[in-house]
Amino acid sequence: MIKNNDDEKVIIYTDGGCRGNPGPGGWGAVLEYQKTKKTIKGYMEMTTNNKMELTAAIEALKILKRPCKIDLWTDSTYVKDGITIWINNWIKKNWPKKIKNQELWKELHEQNGRHDIKWHWVKGHSLNPGNELADALANQAMDEAKNI
Repeated sequence: MIKNNDDEKVIIYTDGGCRGNPGPGGWGAVLEYQKTKKTIKGYMEMTTNNKMELTAAIEALKILKRPCKIDLWTDSTYVKDGITIWINNWIKKNWPKKIKNQELWKELHEQNGRHDIKWHWVKGHSLNPGNELADALANQAMDEAKNI
């Protein structure tokens, strides 16, 4: 059972990006719980911006060990609208083949069902500290991979 106490809420900021689209990409996420902050990031050699945005949200949710109450902030209307609006129609139509990134959407849908999530959009590069850190993590993942 998910508690409704705001002290128990996890705050998540996610971002993903590419250098070229498609091209090398990175994703980053910031998870805040009470006074604890955790950051995660990852890299893919050949990907798209939308895949990295989806991956950031998926990986942030997968890292949580138990169902949680979450406020998740993304600067991607693709992710926010996809998981809160479009997905209902996709499921009703039995996941039409034309849906891009379908496996990632299915994985995000599964994670969304595990948690009590309020999805929020934040304007990218608007000096929101959580979004700026998630963006920096995505870029850091790409920079580190370039130097391997």
